[in-house]
Amino acid sequence: SQPAQHFDVYLPAQPKQAPVIFMVHGGGWRIGDKTNPGVVENKVARWVTQGYVFISTNYRMLPEADPITQAEDVGKAMAVAQQKAAEWGADPKRFILMGHSAGAHLVSMLVASPELVKKSGVQAWLGTVALDSAAFNVEQLMKIPHGKLYDEAFGKDPTYWQAASPFNLLKKTTQPLLVVCSIPRGPTSCPLAKLLVEKSRSLGTRTQLLEENLSHMDINRELGKAGAYTDQVERFMQSLTSK
Repeated sequence: SQPAQHFDVYLPAQPKQAPVIFMVHGGGWRIGDKTNPGVVENKVARWVTQGYVFISTNYRMLPEADPITQAEDVGKAMAVAQQKAAEWGADPKRFILMGHSAGAHLVSMLVASPELVKKSGVQAWLGTVALDSAAFNVEQLMKIPHGKLYDEAFGKDPTYWQAASPFNLLKKTTQPLLVVCSIPRGPTSCPLAKLLVEKSRSLGTRTQLLEENLSHMDINRELGKAGAYTDQVERFMQSLTSK
C-alpha cells in the first residue's frame, strides 16, 4: 500500500473486543496528516483511556487523487483496519467512522454511497460522526460564495458536484449519523449541514445535528476535552457501542 494510505493505531492498556474510532483528518483535500495535533491528542486522551481503539488514517491528496477517489482510499484503509482489528484486541464490527472538514466530507461520502462502500471493501460499521464540512451538499456550496479551495477540489462541472455530494448520493437509510456544524462559520456550515440532516432523517436514518458555537478548527481540536460538546458526541458514540 502507499504511504498516503497508512494509519496509526492507538491502543488502550488491555483491549478486548474493543470499539474503534476510525478518524479521517481534514486539510481541504490537499494537505493535512494523520498526526496533526488537532486530529489526535484530545480524542486519544479521552477515549483510549475509556477502552476505545483510536485509528488515525491518511489518504492520497489532490492533485493525485480527486475527492471521490479519496473517499475510496478512506474506505480501503478502514477495510484493512477491520481485517486486522482482532489482532489488536478490537472488534471489527464495532467501528465508528469520524472525520473533520474535508475528512467529514469523505466519511459522509461513504455513508451516502453504497457503491463506494462496495468498491473499497469496507464492512458495515456502527455509525458516523461528521465534524464540520462545508461540502455535505457540494452542489449548493458551489452556487453560493465559497473559498477557492472548493473550486480546486470540485472543479466547474455540475455533474461532478452531484457525484461528489453526500446530499445527492444519499438515497436510502444508513447507520446512525451525527453531524456537527460551526455556527460562526456562517452560510457554508450549518445551513448546508441541515440539508443533509433533513434528507437523512426523511429516509429514516437516526440523525443528530449538533450546532456548536466553536470555530471550524476548534470543532476538531476541542473534541475530547471535558465539556458539554464532548459529552454530547460521547453519548452518541455510546448509544452505538452499548448495543
